[in-house]
Amino acid sequence: MDWMTFLTIIVLAFALVLLLAGVFAAIFGSGKSRGFGGVMTVVGLIVGIVWVYLTGFSDISPFCEVHTWDAVYNALINVIGVVVGALIAVGIFLVVVLKS
Repeated sequence: MDWMTFLTIIVLAFALVLLLAGVFAAIFGSGKSRGFGGVMTVVGLIVGIVWVYLTGFSDISPFCEVHTWDAVYNALINVIGVVVGALIAVGIFLVVVLKS
């Protein structure tokens, strides 16, 4: 994996988490936190859209050299593998601890 693919995964994860956290804060927050949630939602949406445009649809180097959808797919598969492995390990740990 080259550095632009790595950066793409980081920026898209940042944008997605900022967007989701902003929506959560805007819905369940009160007072100033609702306003900050709205700002976080807009910033996350803008960062995500701009980055997807740069990596997926522009001819600007080095952005056009990134295969965005392949990178996101591989990242999701890797995360799912890590979560499944961790859950299996925690399950075995709990069985061992609770049975002893």
